[in-house]
Amino acid sequence: MTRTYDIVVLGGGPGGYVAAIRAAQLGKSVAVVEKAGLGGTCLHKGCIPSKALLRSAEVLATVRRGAEYGIEVSAAPTIDFGRVQSRKAAVVEELHRGVQHLMKKHKIDVVYGKGRLMGPSIFSPQTGTIAVETPDGEAVTLVNDRLILATGSRPRVIPGLEPDGRFVLTSDEALELERLPASLAIVGGGIIGVEWASMMSDFGVAVTVLEAADRLLPTEEEDVSREMASSLAKRGVRVLTGAKVLPETLKKREVGGASEVRVEAERAGERVAVEAEALLVAVGRAPNVEGIGLENADVALERGAIRVSGFMQTSEPHIYAIGDVVGGLQMAHAASYQGIVAVEHICGVADKPYDPSYVPKCVFSHPEVASIGLTERQAKEAGHRVKAAKMPFRAIGKALVYGEPEGFVKVVADAETNDVLGVHMIGAKVTELIGEASLARLLEATPWEIGAAIHPHPTLSEALGEAALAVDGRSVGL
Repeated sequence: MTRTYDIVVLGGGPGGYVAAIRAAQLGKSVAVVEKAGLGGTCLHKGCIPSKALLRSAEVLATVRRGAEYGIEVSAAPTIDFGRVQSRKAAVVEELHRGVQHLMKKHKIDVVYGKGRLMGPSIFSPQTGTIAVETPDGEAVTLVNDRLILATGSRPRVIPGLEPDGRFVLTSDEALELERLPASLAIVGGGIIGVEWASMMSDFGVAVTVLEAADRLLPTEEEDVSREMASSLAKRGVRVLTGAKVLPETLKKREVGGASEVRVEAERAGERVAVEAEALLVAVGRAPNVEGIGLENADVALERGAIRVSGFMQTSEPHIYAIGDVVGGLQMAHAASYQGIVAVEHICGVADKPYDPSYVPKCVFSHPEVASIGLTERQAKEAGHRVKAAKMPFRAIGKALVYGEPEGFVKVVADAETNDVLGVHMIGAKVTELIGEASLARLLEATPWEIGAAIHPHPTLSEALGEAALAVDGRSVGL
């Protein structure tokens, strides 16, 4: 069967389906090819299911602290992990139905199956026609004027530490655990590793984190990394930075019906051994560039990802790529924005190219982390004359009301132009605050303008307003 569309999107994740919707809004005929479920990794194996588990862990941790709030719990709270997983699945399914509804609402055709790019053929003289093999064995050919690649990513695997679903896990397998392990070693202290460390610690699991860099969250503001390490340590998480894991030392065994994993790491010239019931490998994600027919097109790769312009064009001008498959900031909201940029460029209405410095980053741990723009060190290295200030949440009334006084908001600005260069936060619910900083960056706001906005009291948002005022010595809360 052969069909023809203005735009075909290969991949139905948060980049792909948002691109399809925007294209339909602009009057284009659109098809989305999806091999599994609409919503992609984010909805089914990433953002949403992990945050559902994090929420359950947060509730458990809050109940255990009930006495601090004058709430006595007669018996120690227990975990029904089966119900935790059922709730996660219900949240995912509700959102999945929502994406399916959006496809129908915008009259977007969804073709389920594995799609591959074709070279020039009888169907089209240009590369990019998509051949789809559907689950029932039907062959569908999708001819298009423009193609958007949105094939996502998969957990990166370390040779010698391949996942087996029991002893060694990636986030994919960890999301489907039927029971909690007594202990967990996590290789990687980036966003994924820190979220899982926080979650499992709140669930009562003994956690060890092994990070090769000299600090957790190495791409974040250094002050934030130190605060996170301190917070996790206070909760009993063992954090080993500067630790290079040696895959060849991996040992697996069963002890009394339970699994046990042992691995060694090189740290400060010595070897340290770590034992746990399971090992979670959380060292980032690899773009899905294999098996999609790129060899049939002149699409260039760079460091394992598809190389694109600021308008998401590949080296084949009629083929675009968005989301995790292009590397960089592998976040759902970045993918969605890239999808809009790509479609608007195709339709000749693009406003401006994608700029990663305007993408907010979030870590949904406890405490949460959120940031946008340059760190203080990055700003100085870029040649800016920097002024910066921090506002601790301990000085914010709502943080004390919450019982979550740890953390701070830091604002980094250019001392000459007065532009806000970056905002960095760690504390309770800061992922809900970073949107204001994102708007400030978009509007090229100054610290004074952020501080001049009236922030309601008592709210956590006051921390951003006070930090902005503090940049010029005008904070009334310090």
